[in-house]
Amino acid sequence: MTSILLILLILLAGLLALATAVLALSVVLSFSIAWYERSNADLRLIDHRHPGLAGRLMLTEFAGLLLTLLLRPLGWLPARIPTGPARRPPVILLHGLFQNRSCLFLLQWRLRAAGFDRIVSINTPPWLALETLTERLRHAVEQLRTATGAEKVHLVGHSMGGIIARDFIQLHGGAPHVASCVTLGSPHRGSKLAPFAVSSLGRSLLPGSQLLTDLNAAALPAGVSFTAIYSRHDNIIVPMENARLDGADNIEFADMGHTTMLFAATTAEAVAGALLAAPQGGASAAPASFSEPP
Repeated sequence: MTSILLILLILLAGLLALATAVLALSVVLSFSIAWYERSNADLRLIDHRHPGLAGRLMLTEFAGLLLTLLLRPLGWLPARIPTGPARRPPVILLHGLFQNRSCLFLLQWRLRAAGFDRIVSINTPPWLALETLTERLRHAVEQLRTATGAEKVHLVGHSMGGIIARDFIQLHGGAPHVASCVTLGSPHRGSKLAPFAVSSLGRSLLPGSQLLTDLNAAALPAGVSFTAIYSRHDNIIVPMENARLDGADNIEFADMGHTTMLFAATTAEAVAGALLAAPQGGASAAPASFSEPP
């Protein structure tokens, strides 16, 4: 029995070491490609290279990715909201491609500290079709509105999560039930790194894809406030300008990578500020357990 346990521990350590190496390689390659693209777009950047900044960006991004890897099992737990009266409209958090809701826990904690006491994060697995994920979001919105008595909810989406939120609001009739939509590093006009995402969702994030063409051709509903938060040093949204959203309140940060945005206090403050600036509505107290449709 002891030998079997030892073998399992060795295998687990080996898998963790392999995953860590893959994460480190992906960080280096993604930042290298992003820098290559930016330099070709603006040759003046070649004369303003900062090795110290590059190293810090890669180190913090690697740390963020490693943290999401370690937290991932927690994302398999069922999503719940606490009991008690809601002081502000409820919030639904949506994660990015190949992540799960565990990567949103720190952001969720910070928003709760800002006074948003009805928050739920849902899983949107990358192997499901966009239509299925949008329907899953609709299901969560309906459950949360019923549980809290709120007329509208706030949607906050990181990366692909922001695109799912926009799809629900702009193309699937969700606008009447949404007070605001805040995106964090979402590829509103696609990313040149999307071909590396081996899924149908990844293909929909290619610049000029049918989904993005349809979204950007549709007007932003007047009753929903939109905020796009992004970083000029994003290593996944290439070029980083594609994270801007026409017609939205665009907020630019620097010195943080794609995943780092999830853990930075400055971005959390910007999210909270955007939610507080949006129309507010009341909610009644009610416990709820959110079941996700298959």
